[in-house]
Amino acid sequence: MHAAPPTNPPSHATSTLVALPAFNDNYIWLLHNGEQAWVVDPGDAGPVLQALQQWQLRLTGILVTHHHADHVGGIAALRQHLHGPVYGPARENIPSPYLALRGGDVVDVLGMQFRVIDVPGHTAGHIAYAQQGEATRPLLFCGDTLFSAGCGRLFEGTPAQMASSLALLSALPADSQVCCTHEYTLSNLKFAAAVEPDNADVLHHTRHCQALREQGQPTLPSSLALERRINPFLRCSEPAVVAAAQRQGATNDDAVAVLAALREWKNRF
Repeated sequence: MHAAPPTNPPSHATSTLVALPAFNDNYIWLLHNGEQAWVVDPGDAGPVLQALQQWQLRLTGILVTHHHADHVGGIAALRQHLHGPVYGPARENIPSPYLALRGGDVVDVLGMQFRVIDVPGHTAGHIAYAQQGEATRPLLFCGDTLFSAGCGRLFEGTPAQMASSLALLSALPADSQVCCTHEYTLSNLKFAAAVEPDNADVLHHTRHCQALREQGQPTLPSSLALERRINPFLRCSEPAVVAAAQRQGATNDDAVAVLAALREWKNRF
């Protein structure tokens, strides 16, 4: 059963960004200009086809961040409706044919330029797409690397890789919109509160997100400015976060050791 896309999706400059719910807690991001549409990580074709039909859109491109089935499973069924390329990470096995991308490559999406960033950690070849130029609130499609108040599990990468990847994303403009692909925010905020029980931003944002979910609304996109205040995985040099990680077994205050301890703690939280 697929949730219906919103009747009046939010506008982003000359384009519109929509979070299409899929599976239990995935989002497929759809970006359109009223005629053409691109989707990011379409694990399920159903919500995409429903949105294309509802808004009479032509699918002209697909962006993929990594190879997991809940991000690529809908590509095959969408190809017969696709009038454009599929882009994906060069170092991962994405359903072919697709155009392979590496860090530093630039992709044009509806007239907007997106720079590819290599962000290994969750998977070995994970990439992200960061909007370039003079855009206000630029878009960041970060897959399962950075979540609101969290980060992805280390299925294929190392804590050092994830720490480096998160540092690259955190260095992007503060007003960047964090378009991650799972509705994990409330569970992540619960963990963030355990790490930093005195963090007022975590408590305030938890109340805000609870209200959104009660109304059936997504908690995303977030912003990097907010994530720097609430996300323990972006706060590995903060004294309270370091102390919490050391209580969980981190042997020193190095950012990689802190992140590794936090991630292990989150895995069993």
